Amino acid sequence: MRTGRTVTFTEGWNDKMDIKLSKNSDGIYLMELMGNLDLYSSNHLKTYVMKKVKTGLDYLIVSLKDVAYINSAGIGALVNVCSTLKKLNCTLIMLVPEGPIMEALEMSRLVGYFTIVHSLKDALSKCK
Repeated sequence: MRTGRTVTFTEGWNDKMDIKLSKNSDGIYLMELMGNLDLYSSNHLKTYVMKKVKTGLDYLIVSLKDVAYINSAGIGALVNVCSTLKKLNCTLIMLVPEGPIMEALEMSRLVGYFTIVHSLKDALSKCK
């Protein structure tokens, strides 16, 4: 994120998934997912995002760069989060590096549904 004051929260449910949420000085939120995005963690992710969105935000960048594994439940959770945010006029930008997670999203044929970028710089440039 850009320089400036950053507030960070980390929440972990078990050894499978952690979430780090930070906000930069421009009010843009970055949610970093770490671990496995599967059936168990996908429900926690949806609940966590919905709890945080109630405060209202324009942009949410979700980084999958530290996600080791994703399955159909994890992809379904991302679709759910994206559609909910769209209804609330919030733009979801997913930061997904090339590799197995990007390949899983491509195989699901949902790449066009999401706004996907490969770097934080590109994600921030979409927040205008």
